[in-house]
Amino acid sequence: MTAQLKLIIADDEAPARNRLRELLGDIHHVNIVAEAKNGQEAVHLINEHQPDIVLLDIRMPQMTGIEVAQHLQKMASAPVVIFTTAFDRYAIQAFDLNAVDYLLKPIRLERLQAAIYKAQTLRPKQLVALTPLNSIRTHLSIATASRILLIPVADVIYFRADQKYTTVRTAEKEYLIEEALNHLEQEFGEFFIRLHRNCLAAKAYILGYEQRQHSAYDNLDGLDNIAPEDKNPDKHWVALLKDIPETITISRRKKRLIRYN
Repeated sequence: MTAQLKLIIADDEAPARNRLRELLGDIHHVNIVAEAKNGQEAVHLINEHQPDIVLLDIRMPQMTGIEVAQHLQKMASAPVVIFTTAFDRYAIQAFDLNAVDYLLKPIRLERLQAAIYKAQTLRPKQLVALTPLNSIRTHLSIATASRILLIPVADVIYFRADQKYTTVRTAEKEYLIEEALNHLEQEFGEFFIRLHRNCLAAKAYILGYEQRQHSAYDNLDGLDNIAPEDKNPDKHWVALLKDIPETITISRRKKRLIRYN
């Protein structure tokens, strides 16, 4: 007897989900365990149900299908991803060249059956090739043994690099990710500003700047020496942050940013 495959449908359009549900009803070894209306819900349901296959719409609100697939790669046992798409033929060609399986809407039963039989887990190198088709990530992901924790980028107050890890600070807590600060700056540079070589701060969370006197209790991490032109070398500038009591020391090289922000 063929083993039952657990499958999740993720599509923001109800008619598309209904169509897939009807087609899958004719594929006897597939069991639909959940349906998602957006990318965030898809990740939540995948964590909960641990499916074998995800039928993933590419264009969804809150989080695209491509971003969902990127987050899933951090799972110890990622499900097989089959994209469903109404993209034009140029995007389809990009998928073909990188052996990413897809179903072009409107979806036919024969094509769906073939995709389920031959689908393979989406590989990281293929995701890299798809990156130009995706927008900036809306979430960061933290992998545990069997789950993916999503952190909205809009909730991040700062990124701070520390050796091989980067601390992600929100109002509630800190997380560690293995992403380089330079890479994060390239992706999210529109929303974050580098205040010293080890820290990116969210522009939306900077309340202002303040000059302070050094003390024995200051955390001077990232301070690149005192500017020679400073009249009082015992003072330095910090950024005041919304929602947390911490401040970020501004390096000598970045001090010019104060007048423009």
